[in-house]
Amino acid sequence: MKAHASEDQVQAVIGMVEALDYRAHVIRGVERTVVACVGDERGEQHSLAHLEEVAGVERVMPVLKPYKLASREVRPEGSIIDVGGVKIGGRQVVVMAGPCAVESAEQVDAAADAVKRAGAHILRGGAYKPRTSPYAFQGMEAAGLHLLESAGKRVGLPIVTEIMDPHDIDLFVEHADMLQVGARNAQNFSLLRRLGRVRKPVLLKRGMSTKIDEFLMAAEYILTEGNPNVVLCERGIRTFETATRNTLDLNAVPLLKEMTHLPVIVDPSHGTGIRSLVTPMALAAIAAGADGVMIEVHPKPEVALSDAPQQLAPDKFAALMAALRPVAEAVGRSL
Repeated sequence: MKAHASEDQVQAVIGMVEALDYRAHVIRGVERTVVACVGDERGEQHSLAHLEEVAGVERVMPVLKPYKLASREVRPEGSIIDVGGVKIGGRQVVVMAGPCAVESAEQVDAAADAVKRAGAHILRGGAYKPRTSPYAFQGMEAAGLHLLESAGKRVGLPIVTEIMDPHDIDLFVEHADMLQVGARNAQNFSLLRRLGRVRKPVLLKRGMSTKIDEFLMAAEYILTEGNPNVVLCERGIRTFETATRNTLDLNAVPLLKEMTHLPVIVDPSHGTGIRSLVTPMALAAIAAGADGVMIEVHPKPEVALSDAPQQLAPDKFAALMAALRPVAEAVGRSL
């Protein structure tokens, strides 16, 4: 649409698009509005070229990428996603931090105090834990979610936590500020579609064997259902290398920033699986252009019930935050 197109003109175009059997997704930027038109690729499409003659329309531009709504072509300036008042995708580098798993009220409260004191913006924690072994700690589930919510409210931080089952969405929507899709569910299309029907922000992690275009198509499943609030997370991929837990693909950060308008953050905790590597890779992620990082922090990492080797103690996390600030400033960001 033209820069000063009226709301009536936008609505008129939406009506015309829908009359041609397309779904209209309205993307409102700072200076202009884009009406993204998505249709079924299996059949003959009606041409939209004639809409350039309609009042308020600047031009009709086909998006050639298979990920239509995630493509930077539809929003060149980039999206900013609001998570409980924290803006992801703007000038500020956002830090999500907290324990891998919620283990007790005392543990999550201590972690919340530590990450808040060090300057984190969002509290993370796993209430439901997908584990490789069925005998491993699976999380406190609903009780853990309530403890995480309580800790976040007490210290004044929004919370992000992982959802595994579409049947739990109503519970998560009520108690969490951001819903995380883990690597194992990155292509769980039933879950992605269901998350697209709520308005809560979604943190979509890259699957351990998911290619970049597959990653963006996973985001597309959420976007096409009407939820524009998606943040992407690079968390390492599975390669031949065994020295680290995963291979943290920092190439993906600037590449994704070219390909999509969605914010991109990095999880160096899962990306490396090694405590000593978390800080250097977090610094590298911000230098590469990431909009934020997700860091696992535990008050006593040595006794953590999951992912103990990669979790930082509070003092190490505070040191990481201090090291991040000059790197963020060097690339024109703030912390």
